[in-house]
Amino acid sequence: MRDTRTSLRRPGKRRMDDDMAIQILNRKKQTKRVDFMQFLSGVPARDYVFQHMPYEEQIREAAALLKQADAVIIGVGAGLSTAAGLSYGGKRFRDNFGEFIEKYGREAMPDMYSAGFYPFPSEEEKWGYWSKHAYLNGIEPAGMPLYRTVYELVKDKPHFVLTTNVDHQFWKAGFADENIFATQGDYGEIQCEKGCHDKVYDAVELFQKMNRARKNCKIPSELVPRCPVCGGNMAMHLRSDQYFVEDEHWNEAAGRYAAFLKELGKGKTLLLELGVGFNTPTIIRFPFEKMVRENENWSLVRLNLREAIVPESLGSRAVGINEDIARSIEDIRKEAKNDGSR
Repeated sequence: MRDTRTSLRRPGKRRMDDDMAIQILNRKKQTKRVDFMQFLSGVPARDYVFQHMPYEEQIREAAALLKQADAVIIGVGAGLSTAAGLSYGGKRFRDNFGEFIEKYGREAMPDMYSAGFYPFPSEEEKWGYWSKHAYLNGIEPAGMPLYRTVYELVKDKPHFVLTTNVDHQFWKAGFADENIFATQGDYGEIQCEKGCHDKVYDAVELFQKMNRARKNCKIPSELVPRCPVCGGNMAMHLRSDQYFVEDEHWNEAAGRYAAFLKELGKGKTLLLELGVGFNTPTIIRFPFEKMVRENENWSLVRLNLREAIVPESLGSRAVGINEDIARSIEDIRKEAKNDGSR
């Protein structure tokens, strides 16, 4: 059965229907707002090293830390989705955005990430681009096999996902909503461009309709969404400026993450970091290092194609594997299933 973004709507999410009516639903309870700053750290390690040990030995050590762990926190950045096949550049970009490249130029459209910052001259053109970007990366893809393998690694242990990714892959791969904190938003949601109220809206069906109606990189004016409160423009629910909306679901997820951390106690906890670079290191990379420094029973496994440097002071409690993430995860899975006999 194929996963779809529409069938995986999170509880409480509204959608924009075909008539563009947006209902703001009153809540019976007020969700406690969570200060995001409590999770962040701006202090990098001062003793980063690339570990010089054979790949096979690193895999054995990583698998051992996973098997010994009483709980796992999975921290995930863009590198995991790239390794899974959701790349933002190269052939995939050229094949899917050829008309945009031709219209706006290669310098303005070198890849999907950069194209998102282009100052489109109209709302019709802005949503012409973003509806395709969101559909291609967040709505159309089923749960990628690599994400499903990550789920298989941790499903039998208490676990929680902290991710800066916005492609909804964790839900599609089988992770429960109550075990996910996606800090930066979601490709299937939109919000007021100026954040005039703290609601976000499910736009999956709207994006699907935009995709069908798009011509010459633009959508029809009647499909352009407007804020139901201030009447202004809407924007993707992606953290890009001070207007990002931390809505009820966001705060609930942040609260669950804080509670999970608090409940871990003195047991062995593995911080499994996948594809996190130095774009937003204060959200996952630096906080993970800080937590391992402060908890002697915690360990870190960092997988990254080029940036798997780890603090030398963590010793055997840190493993940094500079290799294709898909290969490393599969090898850790196989090793973890091993009974330890050789």
